[in-house]
Amino acid sequence: MSVPARAYLSIGEVLSKLRGDFPDITISKIRFLESEGLIEPQRTPSGYRKFTTPDLERLRYVLLAQRDQYLPLKVIKENLDALDRGLEPAQTPGSAPTPRMLPVDAAVSPSAFAEQSDLRLSRDELLKSSGIDEEQLVELESYGLVQARGKHFDGDALMVARVVGELAAFGIEGRHLRAFKAAADREVGLVEQVITPLLRQKNSDSKARAEEVAREIASLSIRLHASLVRAGLHRAR
Repeated sequence: MSVPARAYLSIGEVLSKLRGDFPDITISKIRFLESEGLIEPQRTPSGYRKFTTPDLERLRYVLLAQRDQYLPLKVIKENLDALDRGLEPAQTPGSAPTPRMLPVDAAVSPSAFAEQSDLRLSRDELLKSSGIDEEQLVELESYGLVQARGKHFDGDALMVARVVGELAAFGIEGRHLRAFKAAADREVGLVEQVITPLLRQKNSDSKARAEEVAREIASLSIRLHASLVRAGLHRAR
């Protein structure tokens, strides 16, 4: 869908919005930050810059980091890259950015199934954040428990890897968890059976309803699974 024209700001309008907080800002400074790769505004066919609200907020972040924290552009760029990938920027020089994660309880609520995670981790970042080693990750990949999306791993992959790392302390390995993957695939199939008739209606209301139903069923299935495991453990005592 095309974006309305007034959703964009000219470089002069951006300058006007920033000058209240940054009196020394100039068009030359904005162009310089663009040349350094800190912002990437779109261009009109005639070559004029088109800034969006996220572009404006990105500029504010850069200018605040320079003014209040005296950060060099290299560090600011690294912080922006971390934010773009769903990470918290490094707090101290030499430290690594950390993933922003949902609490475990929140991860099973219907809202947790609403959108895909915006977290993007390199392989090395996934290993460091999850506490598993390369051999464990290869095993998880071979069983389909963890998969990269392109060149990065998302928040779901990190959650799985962390849980597997904790289970490993009890002698439970990736090969023991294939049943979990098979069960999850069956649950996904059940959800798809329920929402497919809604998706076939080809209108925005039915699509929104299908997404809502999918979230609710997914959340309920997790609660049912936990209840069945708890009941089974009680019977075994």
